[in-house]
Amino acid sequence: MIERKQGQYEGRNKSSAYKDLVWTVATSSDKSVGIEKQTEITLEIIQKNLLELGSNKNRIVSAQVYIAKMADKAKMDAIWCKWLGTDPECWPQRACLGVDLDGDDLIEVTVTAVRG
Repeated sequence: MIERKQGQYEGRNKSSAYKDLVWTVATSSDKSVGIEKQTEITLEIIQKNLLELGSNKNRIVSAQVYIAKMADKAKMDAIWCKWLGTDPECWPQRACLGVDLDGDDLIEVTVTAVRG
């Protein structure tokens, strides 16, 4: 059975899970702040979504980070690395892409994680 957690937007869910895999996506709830704070907020939401479906940030196997300005990548990376911690056993495969995000969104993150 597929589990789905409804988000605030019509036509899509914030998270879903099937067997031992979880998928989730997040953007910052505060669009008035810069890339560092938007990254922190987005990653907090990712962790909350993962916990809701029986996983956590240490069980992420794949991540895609979309940022509005590639010039902000180093700032985002610093927050990302602090959030993940120093244990390489907990680091996922990750891609970072510069994209045209909606409105004042500076970052969007989507991950796949394992439950357990």
